[in-house]
Amino acid sequence: MTCTLTQSFQNHFTVVDDPRIDRSKCHLLMDILFLAVCATIAGADGPSDIADFGRQQIQWLRKFIPLANGIPSHDTIGRVFSLLIPQQFQQAFLSWIETLMPDDVDALRFVPIDGKTVRGSLHRNKELKPLHLVSAWATKCGLSLGQVAVGDKSNEITAIPKLLDMLEVAGAIVTIDAMGCQKAIAKKIIHKHADYVLAAKENQPTLVAAIKTSFLRIDNHANRNTGSRHYKTQEKSRGRNEQRDYVIAPIPKEMSAFKSEWKCLRTIGRVIAKVERDGKQTEEVRYFISSLPPKVKQFADAVRSHWGIENSLHWVLDVVFGEDASAIHVGHAPENFGFLRRFVISLLKRETSEGSIRRKRKRAAWSTSFLEKVLRRL
Repeated sequence: MTCTLTQSFQNHFTVVDDPRIDRSKCHLLMDILFLAVCATIAGADGPSDIADFGRQQIQWLRKFIPLANGIPSHDTIGRVFSLLIPQQFQQAFLSWIETLMPDDVDALRFVPIDGKTVRGSLHRNKELKPLHLVSAWATKCGLSLGQVAVGDKSNEITAIPKLLDMLEVAGAIVTIDAMGCQKAIAKKIIHKHADYVLAAKENQPTLVAAIKTSFLRIDNHANRNTGSRHYKTQEKSRGRNEQRDYVIAPIPKEMSAFKSEWKCLRTIGRVIAKVERDGKQTEEVRYFISSLPPKVKQFADAVRSHWGIENSLHWVLDVVFGEDASAIHVGHAPENFGFLRRFVISLLKRETSEGSIRRKRKRAAWSTSFLEKVLRRL
């Protein structure tokens, strides 16, 4: 396992150029990168933690990497991550992730794309805005498929096409929130031989008004054949009672003009979510457009899959990995550490023993045999 793992790591990371000049190289780049992966699995949240982990586990690490000059300092680790070219760093991880891809095509059926601001990356002098990372996530198998960094949330519109160019999404259903509800993005998804479910809000006022009017007609003619399909779910958990009402319908005649503007537009969707907790009830209505046929359970699965990126990725990044509190802000370090965290989440989700991501990180810190078990997922 030792030789296989080390060779596999080197094979994938040969695409990453060492940004340091020769005379300043006291530690091999591969040593630093392998150390960072292992330490992050085991609970490290930045360069200082990575260096501490290395000093504690140097003998175990030497089973895999030489560490001829010992463990690099936290300054060295931080400097290397700030200089690494993010596109190369991500390419190495993505090629590694390809080895984790399940044979089951359905596992990659839903691909939500969403953005998240790394608030701690805001520089103290506030000259630079905090980094905003737009990520693609395979919900069913828990794999991070790629990310693009932008200056702020408003730039998601330009980031999403770049991210789609990186991905193999043929046959998948790509879901994006309202920021990505753009004609060019819908066209790009179709050209990638995928389908889309796009949330529609006030950034597309004419479209949203037409969808609302269409659903009013559907509601008022419930006994007529409108072609609409309905599906309800109800969930109870920890005093929270949530009911969701999903409706999908073919594009009505009144909206036929939109079909020429939005590539392969076939259906409109609506979700009404009613939540009751502590005697109080809230209601939220969301509207969608889609290239899918009017199959309501498929639509419901796609919408729920998109909500899953918040719970399965963004929540874990903030609560378990402390990403929002991370003060890493120098050079490319925020982006590189951002993808390192996403990759490690993918590894930990692929490890099949019982327990949350938080518990698995603790287990990896306490037991190098468990850490090796996680690394065997590579």
